[in-house]
Amino acid sequence: MKIMDFIVIEDENEICEEYKSAVKNYTDLCLIDTTGNVDKALNLVNEYRPQAIVLDLELHKGAGNGISFLQALKELEFSFKPFILVVTNNISSVTHNIVRKLGADFVITKNQQDYSVEMVLGFLSSIKDTSAANTKKDNPDAKATVGDEYKDRLRKKITTELDLIGVSPKLKGRQYLRDAIEITCKNKQANICAIVAKKYLKTDASVERAMQNAINHTWRNTDIETLEKNYTTYINPKKGVPTITEFIYYYADKVMMNL
Repeated sequence: MKIMDFIVIEDENEICEEYKSAVKNYTDLCLIDTTGNVDKALNLVNEYRPQAIVLDLELHKGAGNGISFLQALKELEFSFKPFILVVTNNISSVTHNIVRKLGADFVITKNQQDYSVEMVLGFLSSIKDTSAANTKKDNPDAKATVGDEYKDRLRKKITTELDLIGVSPKLKGRQYLRDAIEITCKNKQANICAIVAKKYLKTDASVERAMQNAINHTWRNTDIETLEKNYTTYINPKKGVPTITEFIYYYADKVMMNL
C-alpha cells in the first residue's frame, strides 16, 4: 500500500485536533505534524520532505501567512515538490491565481457546503497514487517509521527542556513529568496524573506527589536566573512554584512551538 505523508499548516487548534483524530481512519495517510507557524512549517518540510501540504492561507492566530509560506518555499528551491493543497475562506480568483503561480496544486474554498476536514483527507487519499502527489513511500513500514522519528524527536526535546532547569534524573517525578508532557503534546488531558499512574501501575496520589516533589526540588535547588530564563510564564507568588498542570501545559506548548 502506498502511504502519503503530509503536514497541516493551520492556526486553529480545534481544527488541528480534528485532523489528528480523523486521519486515524485512513490507513493510507500519515499526518507528520500540524503548525500555525510558517518558520516551523518550513523546517518540517526540510526535515521530513512530506509528499503533501495542507495549507490554510489565513493564519490569523499563527505566525506568518499562507502566501509568505509559498513564497519562502519557492525561494528555497528544494529538490522535491510536495503536493500543495490550499484551503481558504478567500474566494477571490485573483488570490487563487496568485497561490497557483506560487506553487499551489489545488485550492479548496471553505465556504462550500460540503467542506470539512474529512473532505480534505478524502481528497488527499484519492490523489495519493497520482504523479502530481509525488508519492515516494510505498513501504508498508513507512508510516510507523515517520511516527517513531517524530516521537523520538519529541522526547529528546522534552528531556532537554527538563535538563535546562535542572530537574534531577534521580527523582521519580521527572520521568512522570516527561511522560505527562509528551501525552499532553498529543492531546491535553484533564486526568493526566491518572493516565501516567496507570502506565506505571502506581496510585494517582503517589504519581501526583512525585511530580510536585520534582517541581519543588527544582525550584529550591536551581538558581533563580536559570529558572527565569527557561521558565518564562507566570507563577503565583503565594505558591512560589508552578502547579503540576501549569508546569505540564507550559512545557507541552513550548515544546510543540519549538519542535
